[in-house]
Amino acid sequence: MMLLLDTCTLLWLAADQSRLSENAKNAIRENIGSLFVSSISAFEIAVKARSRKLELPMNPGNWFEKVLNHHGLQELTINSSIAVRSVALPPLHNDPCDRFIIATALQNSMDLVTSDALIAQYKEVKVIW
Repeated sequence: MMLLLDTCTLLWLAADQSRLSENAKNAIRENIGSLFVSSISAFEIAVKARSRKLELPMNPGNWFEKVLNHHGLQELTINSSIAVRSVALPPLHNDPCDRFIIATALQNSMDLVTSDALIAQYKEVKVIW
């Protein structure tokens, strides 16, 4: 099974795994080598760091790369199909970054690891939490 981690899941995996649910921890552990993150997560992390809502021990780009390498995560870039699909989603979630993440999961037939209750309302995507 291929799993896509949302931004909060990525942050918690890297810095505070106690915030991950047992289901999320088990899914991550059982799918090593098939774990992915969207490039939009790098954007979200950089924005949070710049606005001082997130402290990182290094610049966001280096942090993102280091975390991906350390945890064996693969980055999926946003292409035009994902961009268009994100706009076509039902208007349940107004956060464009989360819409990109949902569209990425759908485009690549992945389950999405997230604690976001709004994302769980999308019937098209299977959420693990």
